[in-house]
Amino acid sequence: MEDGSAHAEGHDGGQDQQGGHGRRYGYDCDVLVIGGGIVGLSTAYALTRAAPGTRVTVLEKEPGPARHQTGHNSGVIHSGVYYRPGSLKARYAIKGAAELVKFCAEYGIAHEVTGKLIVATGRDELPRLHALVQRGRENGIPVRELGPAQIMEYEPEVRGLAAIHVGTTGVCDFGAVAARLANSAQASGASVRYGAEVTVIDRRAWGVAVRTASGEVVRARALVNCAGLQCDRVARLTGDDPGMRIVPFRGEYYELARPGLVRGLVYPVPDPAFPFLGVHLTRGVDGGVHVGPNAVPALAREGYSWSAVRPRELAGTLGWPGSWRIARRHWRYGAGELRRSLSKRAFATAVRRLLPAVTDADLRPATAGVRAQAVLRDGTLADDFLIQESPRTVHVLNAPSPAATASLPIGREVARRALRLLRDADGDRT
Repeated sequence: MEDGSAHAEGHDGGQDQQGGHGRRYGYDCDVLVIGGGIVGLSTAYALTRAAPGTRVTVLEKEPGPARHQTGHNSGVIHSGVYYRPGSLKARYAIKGAAELVKFCAEYGIAHEVTGKLIVATGRDELPRLHALVQRGRENGIPVRELGPAQIMEYEPEVRGLAAIHVGTTGVCDFGAVAARLANSAQASGASVRYGAEVTVIDRRAWGVAVRTASGEVVRARALVNCAGLQCDRVARLTGDDPGMRIVPFRGEYYELARPGLVRGLVYPVPDPAFPFLGVHLTRGVDGGVHVGPNAVPALAREGYSWSAVRPRELAGTLGWPGSWRIARRHWRYGAGELRRSLSKRAFATAVRRLLPAVTDADLRPATAGVRAQAVLRDGTLADDFLIQESPRTVHVLNAPSPAATASLPIGREVARRALRLLRDADGDRT
């Protein structure tokens, strides 16, 4: 996605070409969704159910769905235990987890409700663990406190001073969920187009027109920006200033050569200063155990390795004042993450705090992911989901984990806003 302010060609901006309600300017669809990850596809799915007959088009630049954040995560269905009561993350994760399990069961998608342990390995973590107990209870999540012997009943190889067991956490195949959402939306009349990268957006009083890299022009009454790693760029293409930038963080994973060391999901106590959950152990639906992720700055929006460098994108990150403020504020934390990225031994040492039996040889490199982290100008890491509206447009500007878990309620919320834009536009014409 290139930055720019050119206008889409092939339309006159105001000629009444066809006449009739909703087609006065030759619209190709009512709602155009940019982005075919799980949030964009859930939005399309929700639109087709909330307002049957609404013409929905999804444009995705990749050759298939869920090729970035959705398809490169640890597959965890989050319970909502971490999130501030009343926040969008808390509300949507709790509701979304239950809905996602039902969705997977209905469509035969691999999933399992395993529960998880959050384990304190140092005394300094005990107050934070107790705070999680309180937060979980405030969010209405079943939380059980455990001592060292009880930890071993759940996970014989895990060691800690104390832990909590969260029973509603699980795992699933999010790529399969996204594909099912796409198929269901298409079966209800939506158009999902892959290999369609949006390069130009022209927003006028009558609606929105976009042009793709292939030269195709699509006109819509309303636009929904679910572009994930590219969402701030898409926002700027519409002419909006989103007040944030996506700073990409790569999360690197290893696979455990001895998966029998772990029965389920094991997490450390997170640092509340960061929206990252720390290196954890995740037994997936395939029976393998992933270890990770860490969180290091990526050198490209889709930088899944240190060798993936895009100078223009890197310059954009370095040119954002918030990036430097993060670096100054959290350089010690960042140095530790960087060390674990460059040293497998350092990564294994971190894992051994939870799982002492792990050796360096037990860790085999696995596929990395990239988190689209919204950073404000003052260096604040946006913690909650961030959805903004502007004329004819809904922007989803921060939807990292637990967005996959919460995708069904997020999709409904974004769809609700898009349909309201359509109603408002209809009111303006009457």
